[in-house]
Amino acid sequence: MSFPDPTSESAPVPPLAARLDGLLFFPVTPYGPDGGVDEEVFRAHVRQGVEAGAGAVFACCGTGEFHALSPGEFRRCVAAAVEEVAGRVPVVAGAGYGTALAVEFARLAEEAGADGLLVLPPYLLTPSQEGLLAHYRALAAATDLDLVVYQRDNAVLTPETVVELAAVPNVIGLKDGLGDLDLMQRIVSAVRTARPDDPFRYFNGLPTAELTVPAYRGVGVRLYSSAAFCFAPEVALAFHRALDADGADGVVDAGGAGAATVTRLLDGFFRPLVELRNKRPGYAVSLVKAGVRLRGLDVGGVRPPLTEPSAAHVAELAALMEHGRGLVGAAEPTGGTGAA
Repeated sequence: MSFPDPTSESAPVPPLAARLDGLLFFPVTPYGPDGGVDEEVFRAHVRQGVEAGAGAVFACCGTGEFHALSPGEFRRCVAAAVEEVAGRVPVVAGAGYGTALAVEFARLAEEAGADGLLVLPPYLLTPSQEGLLAHYRALAAATDLDLVVYQRDNAVLTPETVVELAAVPNVIGLKDGLGDLDLMQRIVSAVRTARPDDPFRYFNGLPTAELTVPAYRGVGVRLYSSAAFCFAPEVALAFHRALDADGADGVVDAGGAGAATVTRLLDGFFRPLVELRNKRPGYAVSLVKAGVRLRGLDVGGVRPPLTEPSAAHVAELAALMEHGRGLVGAAEPTGGTGAA
C-alpha cells in the first residue's frame, strides 16, 4: 500500500487508521555503556526495521521499555524515530501512567512529530469502566493525535465501553493483550453493530503475537505486533506473507503453500520461541534485546526491574534464530533490524 509523500504540501496525509497496515514493528530502546539512551543505535535500529519492510514503527512502547524512560528520553527517541522514518510509514508512540502523566507524554509525542499514540494501561489501579472511559476521553481531548487503546492487565474493557470509545473521534482502535477471544468477538460485534461505517481498527497485542494470529483472524482481528521482527525479520515477514497466500488467511488447515508455511513456522519457530520466552518473567523484552544483539547491533541490556536472560537461554535463542532462518530458506542476512 502506498500513500502520498507526507512532506509534500500538495498531498494530504491519509488518517492514521488508513495507514496502519503490514507488519507492526516495536523497536527496543538501546542503552549505552553509561546506561543512557544510545540515540544513534536507536536510529540505526529503526532505520533498518523500516528498510526490512515494517508497516509502522511503534516507538517507546512495551518492547521499547516505556516504563523505564524519562520524559526527556522519551521525546528524544520519538523524535529520532520520526526523523529516520521520514514519513515512509506511521510512527506511533507509547503513553501511559495516570491521566496527568499520560497527557504529558502525549504532548511530548505530538511535539516530536508522532502520528499517533498507543495508550498503555493506567498505573497500578484497577479502575471501573466509567473511570477508564474518563481517562481515555481526557487523554483524547488533550491531543490532536489519534489513539489506539491497549487492553491488558488492569485495563479490561466491556463491549459497551469500547462502543463508547469508538465514538470519540480520535480513538481509532483497540490493541488486545488480554487474549480473551470470547470478549474480543463480542467487542468486534458490538462496535460493528453500533457503528457499521466506523473504520475502527483491532490489533492482536499478545506477546509473540504470531502464535495466536490464526485464532485472532477468526474473529476479524488482522493487525498484530511482532516483537520477533526485531531480531528475526525474515522469519516474521515470511510468516506475515504466508497468512494471505493461497487463501490461507491464517487458517493453517486451509491447504496450499501459504498454510503450509504458517504451520511450519508456528511449529518450528514461534511455539519454541514462546516456550523459551515463558521461562522467566520479563523475557518478552529482555530476550528480544538479546536477539537484536545476536544480530550484531549492540542495544545494551534492559533497565531494572527487568533482568537479562541467562547465557544458556541466549544460546537457545541463537540456535532457534538460525533454525528459523533455515525454515524460510533464508541465507545469512546482510541487513535487517539488528544487523550492524
